[in-house]
Order: sequence, then C-alpha cells, then structure tokens
Amino acid sequence: MASYDRPRAGGSPRPLETGDTWWYAAVAGEAAGSFSTRVRTRTRRGSLGAVLLLTVTYAGLVLTATGRRWSDAALTGRRADTAAATLLREHPSLAGLTTGSLVAGSVLLLAVGLIRKRYALTGIAAGTVVTALALTGLLQRYAPRPRLADAGGLLSSGFPGAQTTLALGIAFGLVLVVPYRLRSIAVGSAALWAAAVGAYTIAAGQHRPGDVIAAALLVLAVICGLLAFLARKGRVRPGPRRGPALPGLPATVPLALLAVAGLGAGLWLLGDTLALPAAAPYDPAELRLAHRCGQALAAGVTAAAALLLLGLLRRVDVDGAPAAYRLGGPFVEAAGVPGDDQVVGPFTEDLDHEIS
Repeated sequence: MASYDRPRAGGSPRPLETGDTWWYAAVAGEAAGSFSTRVRTRTRRGSLGAVLLLTVTYAGLVLTATGRRWSDAALTGRRADTAAATLLREHPSLAGLTTGSLVAGSVLLLAVGLIRKRYALTGIAAGTVVTALALTGLLQRYAPRPRLADAGGLLSSGFPGAQTTLALGIAFGLVLVVPYRLRSIAVGSAALWAAAVGAYTIAAGQHRPGDVIAAALLVLAVICGLLAFLARKGRVRPGPRRGPALPGLPATVPLALLAVAGLGAGLWLLGDTLALPAAAPYDPAELRLAHRCGQALAAGVTAAAALLLLGLLRRVDVDGAPAAYRLGGPFVEAAGVPGDDQVVGPFTEDLDHEIS
C-alpha cells in the first residue's frame, strides 16, 4: 500500500475536511492505491520480460554453436565492412570521444539531480547504474563466453558489454532526475547516444552484437525492477494529462525509426547470415553481411528498450509529492474543474449533497 493510501484518523487517506465523507475517503484511497498497483504490475512485468529475453539471448548466442559462429562472424566481419573500417581508421579520436562521453554522461546525471535538489532520486539513479554494472561484471566473470574465431589483434569480448551498460544506465537513470515534461526528449536523446556507443564497440571489435543486446536488456530489467519497488513504496503519482509526448518528438521519432528499421533489417538479414559454414574460411561478403546484421539488431534492441521504458512510464510521475485528492462529481459548478494531477472522487464539495 502506498504511503498516501494508509488510513489515518477516521480511516481516511488524508485528514477529513468539510464536505468529506467516509465513503469518499475510502474511494479516494482505493483509486490512489489502484494507480500504484497498476504501475507496479506493468513495471514488474517489464522487468521479468527483459530477464526472459536476456536468458534467451544468452542461450541462443552463447551456448549454441550456431550462435557462437554467427557472433564471431559478426565481430570479424568489421574488417570486411569497408565503411566501418574506413571510419575508424580516419577518425581514431572516436575511442577517446566515446570514453569522454561516458564520463560526461555520468557527471550530467549526477549534476541534474543535485541541481534540482532531488538527492534521494539521484542516489537511486546512481544505484541503478552501479547495480547494472555490478551484474554485468558478474556475468562477464562467471557466465561462459565464446572464444574468438580470430585472435589476431582482437580484444576479449564480454557478455554483456560494459560500455553499453553504462551508457544505457545513464540514459534510463535520467527518468528519475529530469522533470516530467522533459523526460521523453532527455531519455530519447540519451538512448540514441547509447545506441551509438554500442555501435562503436561492435565496429571497434570490443564486443559482439549479443553483448550490446544483453546490456540493453539487463539495464531495462534493473530500471523496471527499481520502478516497481518505488511504486510499491508509493513514490509514483499520476502525471499531467498533457504529457511530454509532443516536446519529445524530436528524440522519440528517430528512436522509433531506429527501432523499427534496426529490428526489421536485422531479422531479415539474420536468416541469411545464420547459414554460415561450420568452419572457416568464410566468404568476406558473408562476414560483412553478418556484421551489418549484428549492428542493426543491436541498435534496434537498444532503441526498443528505451521506447518500452517510456511507454511503461506513460503518465507516471516519479518526481514530486503524491497526488492530492479532490472532490468532484456531477455538480461541476460546485466541485470546480479538477487539476491534471488530482484524483477526482464521486461527490462534490457542495454540503447540500453530502451523504450523512
């Protein structure tokens, strides 16, 4: 039960005022509790769904020979992809830029929360990033990893990818510290940056596509589990009816296009790239196709995870005090027009209509 749902003196979720009735107090408390329950239910399902997909990804790309062969082909195919190889060769500063952006993103996440004096939420957001990184380290250390098909100059790969975990942890942590009206634009823009970080790690040979996909699912599971916990503690409230959808379109529209195009192209190419021969040598064209397929799938899953999080938090505000209750009903003249963030009850404040 949420903190603002617990009965106080007289069994009401708030001190009784003139015109209130015990029946209204019970209905108002039930309405607020139902909202918290709905948020907790859908975020918990989102967390469990992400864990299930993470398990399927691990089983398919790590434990099966076909998945390991495809992952190795996607990793080594970066050399056959002349576009990616040329970009990395002509812009060696991308490595430092990626590392610098991760540091800057971490500082930005903490700075926004501290400047807005959301100290508790800032700590929770930082805890989300730390938890995701800790789980990533445990999986990298104890989960079996595929061997590299070509050890020439390639770094050892980890499952999931730490860079993508950090980038998406920062992006999803902004949900807790940015104002409600700026949530879509902030999280959407940060998710696009996280997708670019994941794409760079694949192109640079640091991680396989499955590592980036696993990182996105892991961070989604952690943040959804945290939001379910906050909803259980009554730290969520209904957001305004006029939400952040329209101001966030410059970020959410490219994010949606990336999710659709990435998943569509990746799944379409996956059927052709899975039919690789059991042993090397491989055709360079097949390697290049596998690399592009992996890039598309990784970017699509990253964008889809961000869109799913924004969808789960539609009209849900975690930044602010619980919603105030307000009497309303068929006598609009007496009750007045309810606010966007108020729970409306079945009665009016007109004393002539009070039920005794």
